[in-house]
Amino acid sequence: VVYFLWALENWLCGLEIMAQIPLPIRLDIHARFSTFVAGENQVVLNHLLGISAGQRAQVLWIWGPSGSGKSHLLQALCTSENDSGRPAIYLPMKGPGLPGPGVLDGLEALDLVAIDDVEQVAGMSDWEHALFALYNELLTQEGCLLMTASRPPSVIAFSLPDLASRAAGAVVYRLEPLGEDAALVALKEHASCRGLELPDASAHYLMRHVERNMSALCGSLEKLDVASMVSQRRLTVPFIRDVLEI
Repeated sequence: VVYFLWALENWLCGLEIMAQIPLPIRLDIHARFSTFVAGENQVVLNHLLGISAGQRAQVLWIWGPSGSGKSHLLQALCTSENDSGRPAIYLPMKGPGLPGPGVLDGLEALDLVAIDDVEQVAGMSDWEHALFALYNELLTQEGCLLMTASRPPSVIAFSLPDLASRAAGAVVYRLEPLGEDAALVALKEHASCRGLELPDASAHYLMRHVERNMSALCGSLEKLDVASMVSQRRLTVPFIRDVLEI
């Protein structure tokens, strides 16, 4: 009974913290584990699936080039955690409107904090001290901190030595970009998830004319989804050429 009340209190506290966060962050509904094509990244996928199944892990660092799937995996795990009643938050550091480090206040009450592109705040003293404090508080609360970057923690220019040391002690995974065949499978999977029929000829055309990483390909697919809905046209090669001007 005591444990149940403690767990309930922590869960309610997590929901309260989530409600107070002033960021309009919405998880991509298409970023699910089921739509992630692992390629050579099965080990890291298995680790995150283990966390989503209830296994606890404390600090993970996932790095790799743009479009390799870092944001997809973070959002997939956050969605899975929230669906399972374990409060989680996804915080992207790249893009307009970077919030102040105060956004991290109280997040130790959550089960999972996922910080995307953490290198964007490296060298910012206020952010680094806030991250270091959150790191220590999550360890105390047995929460999980998951960070991504384009490089491993050992070469990120953190100015706070204690934070650099903590980051270096994380479980580190590198994401490998998908090969051509796997990227084609992933592209068609994302199209299917959106309810789009993407013929082979159209998929190959996109692969030849759009930057070959999943971020760029999915961005193009999103534009085509909207245009197809408005015009009620299928994703033929001429239609793709007109919409994307490629």
